[in-house]
Amino acid sequence: MAKKENGSAPQEPQVPQMKVLGQFIRDLSFENIVTRKPVNAEVRPDFQAQVTIDSRKIGGDDRFEVVSKYSITSKNKGSDDVLFLLELEYVGLFQIKNIAGEQLHPFLMIECPRMMFPFVRRIVSDMTRDGGFPSLNLDVIDFVTLYRERLKQQQKEPKAAETPAN
Repeated sequence: MAKKENGSAPQEPQVPQMKVLGQFIRDLSFENIVTRKPVNAEVRPDFQAQVTIDSRKIGGDDRFEVVSKYSITSKNKGSDDVLFLLELEYVGLFQIKNIAGEQLHPFLMIECPRMMFPFVRRIVSDMTRDGGFPSLNLDVIDFVTLYRERLKQQQKEPKAAETPAN
């Protein structure tokens, strides 16, 4: 073992640690609109999904809550009649240790949602199937790109607020 100049052993780098403390559905809504007003044309569903991620510190120094919100709208191609609306707010509780301050936010907004996504995908699939539609299997979400787009949007917002209105 190598010794430092002051005689002590060199400190080994601490390995980042993430522990999933829990995951749960905070809010879930499925509206089967096609049952209220039937579609006369051939049904060819088209899906649009919106995803937002947020996080906050809870309790102790190393505990965090990550909230992912999914809003999925299915419309009939051609007529734009809404078939169903699905809204899901899914929460993960995490204990995170040994991550530097500047790396914590990206970790919370990328890695934590990535860990939760398979569960979200299953819930969406089950809800659409149980709602009378073919199971919707969400494509894998690129949380890195989503994070970068959110940063760009946040950087543009202060500039827009600083510009005086005519």
